[in-house]
Amino acid sequence: MSQAQTPAPATPPIPPVARLLFLSRWLQLPLYLGLIVALGVYVVHFWAELIDLVRAALGSQQALQHLLEGQAAGQAAAAEAGAGHARLGETTIMLVALSLIDVVMIANLLIMVIVGGYETFVSRTYLEQHPDHPEWLSHVNASVLKVKLAMAIIGISSIHLLRTFINADAYSVKALVAQTVIHLTFLLSALAVAWTDRVMTRTIHLSAGHGPGSP
Repeated sequence: MSQAQTPAPATPPIPPVARLLFLSRWLQLPLYLGLIVALGVYVVHFWAELIDLVRAALGSQQALQHLLEGQAAGQAAAAEAGAGHARLGETTIMLVALSLIDVVMIANLLIMVIVGGYETFVSRTYLEQHPDHPEWLSHVNASVLKVKLAMAIIGISSIHLLRTFINADAYSVKALVAQTVIHLTFLLSALAVAWTDRVMTRTIHLSAGHGPGSP
């Protein structure tokens, strides 16, 4: 004789206030859509600057002037050109290349915030079986996302600082010192975030009985 199956316990209904609070997460959706628009603006800016670089390399003085104005590299270009009109020198090319890298790194930061933030705080994306599923998304949570964002900000700050020191003649000593201090602050903040995350993770593991002395 087969034993009667025990009916599964009924799921208690979700209170209306709790349901409303949980649905409020969708208010973040317009913010992530806005970040997608910002990402599109960065793509347009990237290609506009790249086209100016190519045109300047082909001899266009107007494109070169746009690059010099955008990179604040007028003094460096004048030092390379000497007397006469400005030319596309090594320093200007390097500054433009760093600017393009900066745009790419900011775009990567936006992607992490858009995809990781949506997956963590709004709703599942169900991309596990997708062939292009990002590796970092499989173990993303609020803590991991915070550390990754801190590291990305350090990378962007490093690019800005490198651009500043390459074109140091265009900046005052006060500006150079201020950017260096800001970069060090970002670095210390990222280390503090990573250390705090490590302490919290270790505490959770010890609380769950996964410490070194557990069987």
